[in-house]
Amino acid sequence: MFNDAFNNNSRRDFVKNSSLIAGGLIAAPMLTRANYFAGANDAIKVALVGCGGRGTGAAMQALLSGQNVKLVAMCDAFADNIENCHKALMTEATSNGKGIEKNIDVPADRRFTGFDGYKKAIALADVVILTTPPGFRPIHFDEAISQNKHVFMEKPVATDPAGVQKVLATALIAKQKKLNVVVGLQRHYQTSYRELFQNKDLIGDITSAHAWWNNDGVWVRPRKAGQTEMEYQMRNWYYFNWLCGDHINEQHIHNLDVINWFKGGYPVKAQGSGGRQVRNSKEHGEIFDHHSVEYTYADGSILTSQCRHIPGTSSKVDELFIGTKGKIFCNAAKIVDFKGNTLFQYAKKAKNLEKDPYQTEHEELFAAIAKGEYKFADAENGAKSTMTSILGRMATYSGQVIDWDKAINSGIDIHPKVYGWDAPTPTNPGPDGFYPIAVPGVTKYF
Repeated sequence: MFNDAFNNNSRRDFVKNSSLIAGGLIAAPMLTRANYFAGANDAIKVALVGCGGRGTGAAMQALLSGQNVKLVAMCDAFADNIENCHKALMTEATSNGKGIEKNIDVPADRRFTGFDGYKKAIALADVVILTTPPGFRPIHFDEAISQNKHVFMEKPVATDPAGVQKVLATALIAKQKKLNVVVGLQRHYQTSYRELFQNKDLIGDITSAHAWWNNDGVWVRPRKAGQTEMEYQMRNWYYFNWLCGDHINEQHIHNLDVINWFKGGYPVKAQGSGGRQVRNSKEHGEIFDHHSVEYTYADGSILTSQCRHIPGTSSKVDELFIGTKGKIFCNAAKIVDFKGNTLFQYAKKAKNLEKDPYQTEHEELFAAIAKGEYKFADAENGAKSTMTSILGRMATYSGQVIDWDKAINSGIDIHPKVYGWDAPTPTNPGPDGFYPIAVPGVTKYF
């Protein structure tokens, strides 16, 4: 995956290039159908970079997009992930009866492993699916756009402010080149949310909002004998901030993004509290198990957000908006006034006709590519909603009020200087096997 770590020189290069693009000094290439794929009767070639569970799902959704899509290359840090992904794809493709197994064409010489195989995989495709742990997203997105590829990339798109800035700079280049970019914030592709958004003015001005991602949490992958520290952290990636960004970034971003979408902007500051009460073993790395954040937007409106990964607690994943005339209940897909009268109710179709937003985002992306259309530019919002999550993490870890502008321009970079199986990792366990944990009131950013 990734020998070119984002260093200070590359950051300065991107800032310079961003300025040139904004000023129109770098000419965009002439775009024809050849920029998209070889021709109307040829398959759209896809490379999958990141072959875990989400990558497997995204690749299948691309194959089921309704277009002539062929998976031609796969890349992952670990060979077993590629093999398991390929086997799962072939099994599902063969069993679903749609004949798409013939479109999975990834022989051994097009399966790339390690930290630097992504460039080779990307070179073979028209469209790149980026589904590694999010810490690698800025590097992979940069390479895909440099090679003039359309992109589907999962959220979040970074784990630190330096990564967010890199994605924002690359997003400008993608726009200049008219390359489609879809980010897996799938509520933007979900019919009920789209209809709520179209009717959001029924509640007047949004004065406050609430967002929740509370549930039991996710998997843990124990350390195995013989693993280097880098390999262990890569395998158990959810619990290390340079790879995941904490669960406020990896999962709660969905809810925070919805609030930003409906508000039409991003918060200007955040303050909150959090900690590590239950999921606090050596295997849980360095992340918190709960965060509660108060975000303030430019108009003074407040978002209160909760995310919790504690087994046995109540589960809730939802968003609520309160306006001057009523409320929007997102999960219920309902808008009411303050007397409880229904102003809008999304009419859900029969279950077998209801569109899966994970599938829809691929169908719409590949339809645009097949038609030679430039239609999707999700990367900027993906980066800024990622920054919203990171802002919350910085607030809960420090216990301080964190200013958006100061944070996003801080240059904070939590990544390794070099990527390799024996390379130093950004955090390491102490003699007792536990990793250093942020302490509110002690941890400082500025």
